[in-house]
Amino acid sequence: MRNKIIAVNAVIVLIVGLLSFALVRFTVGAAATNGAQLSEDAKHAAQGAAARLQFDALRTERWLAARASDAPAVDALAKATTTARQEAATALCNTLSTSATGMFESAPSLVVLVDSHGRSVGRNGSTLMRNEDLGAVYPGLKEAVTTGHSGSDVWVNKERNDQYLVSYAPVRDATGTILGAIVAGTTLNDELSHVSDATTGRPLALVVASTDGFQVVAHSTTSNAGLEAAVNSNASAKDSIKAVLASGHASALEAGDVYVGAASLDGIGGGKHSVALACEVPASLIENPTSLVTPILAVMVLGLVLVMVGGWLLGNYITRPINLLEEGLLQILNGQSDKRFELDHPDLGGLAFRIDQLLNQLMGVEEDTTDEEGRVSRIPPAATTNFNDAMAVDERLPQSESSVAIAAQLQAEPTDQYYARLYREYIAAKRALGEPTDHITEQAFVTRIQGMERDASAKQGRPVRYQVRPTGKEVVLLAIPLG
Repeated sequence: MRNKIIAVNAVIVLIVGLLSFALVRFTVGAAATNGAQLSEDAKHAAQGAAARLQFDALRTERWLAARASDAPAVDALAKATTTARQEAATALCNTLSTSATGMFESAPSLVVLVDSHGRSVGRNGSTLMRNEDLGAVYPGLKEAVTTGHSGSDVWVNKERNDQYLVSYAPVRDATGTILGAIVAGTTLNDELSHVSDATTGRPLALVVASTDGFQVVAHSTTSNAGLEAAVNSNASAKDSIKAVLASGHASALEAGDVYVGAASLDGIGGGKHSVALACEVPASLIENPTSLVTPILAVMVLGLVLVMVGGWLLGNYITRPINLLEEGLLQILNGQSDKRFELDHPDLGGLAFRIDQLLNQLMGVEEDTTDEEGRVSRIPPAATTNFNDAMAVDERLPQSESSVAIAAQLQAEPTDQYYARLYREYIAAKRALGEPTDHITEQAFVTRIQGMERDASAKQGRPVRYQVRPTGKEVVLLAIPLG
C-alpha cells in the first residue's frame, strides 16, 4: 500500500512538473526569440544611441559658441605676434578643457584654437599642433571658419593618430569678422562607451562612408565581438548599413547570432548621411531561457521528496491497523475465540468495533454495555430506533364503579389527545424507574398501542383503551373496556 501511494503520487508530480517545464520553456523561448520584436529593439536601440550622440555634439557646440563670444578668445586671436597668439591660445584651451571637465560626462581630450584659415594656433596641455593646417585635413572645419557656422564632425586620421568626435564654433570680433574657431574633441571610443552606458548598454560601432562603402572607425568598450563579426563579415548587415548611409533611414536585421540596428547621424560629418551608428542586440531577449525555467525542475524534485515522505507516513498510518486486524483474525481462525480488537484509530477504529460485534453475535457472547464504573454506556442492542418493547399489559376487566367512570372519561377524550397523554405518562413512568426511553418515539408508541387495542377489542368484543399503572418494578398498561 505504501509503495502504491508513493508511486501514484510520484507519477502525478512527474507528469505535472515535466509538462510545466516543457510548456513554460516553449512559451518563454518563443517570446524571447521573436524576430520582429528583436528587430524593432535593435532599430530603436540604434536610434536612441544616435540621438544621444547627436545631443552630446549639439550641446558641446552650444557651449563652445558661448565661450567663443567671450573676450579671451577674441584677444588670443588678436595678439600682435605669433608667439603671443600661440601662448594665449594654449592658455585659453587649458582653461576651456578644465571648465568642460565639470560640464560634460565625457570631457574633451582635445581643445584647439584655429585662425580664420583653419590653421592651429594652440591646443590644451601641449605646444604641439601649432600652425598645423587642420582646415586642409578636415574640410568641415574649413567650411565652419569660412561660413561662420558651428558644427560637429568625426575626425579620423591614422597618420595623425586622430580619432575624435569634435564640435566647433566660430570666433568673431566686435564687428562680426570671423577670426577663427574653437574646436573641442572627445575620443570616439570614450564617447561611444558613454553613449552606450547612457542608453541601451549594448555594444556600439561608429561607421563612416568611404569609397568602398563604409569603414568602422570606433567601438564602444563594451564587448562587441558579435557586432564586429556582423559588420565586417555578414553581407546582409553590411548591405543594411550601406542603405542607412545612403537613405538616412534606420534599419535592423538578423546577422548570425545577433541583430544589428543602424541609424544615421545627421548633422555630424562632412556630408549628408556620411556617419552612422551601429548597435548590437542579442538574438534572444533572454540570455538563457532554460535557466529561467530550471527552478520548475527543482520544485518538481522537491515535490517528489515530499511525496515520498508523505506516502511513507500515510502508508504507516493505514497499514499498521490493517496488519493488526489481519493478525487478530488469523489468531481467531487458529482457535483463539476470545480474541477481540481494541483498536483506537480515527478511521479504522469503527471497523474494528463492528468486527468485535460480529464475533460476539456469531459466538453467542453477550456484549458488555457498561463502562468501567458499571454504568450503562450505550443503548442495549434491542433498543433501536424502532420501538419494539414488550409492554406489560393487564387485560383483566375491572368492574368497579371507579373503573366505569375511568372508562367513560377515556371514551370521551379525543383520540389525538388520548394517545399523546398516554405516551407522556408512559415515558414519565419509565424514566421514574430509571429505564432508557430515548429509543421510544411517539409515532412508534402510538402504532404499537393501536395494534394492542385492535387485538384486545377482538378478544373482548368491544373497544378498549389503556391506562398507565406503575407498579414500582415495572410499568403496566391496564386495559379499560369502553361502552
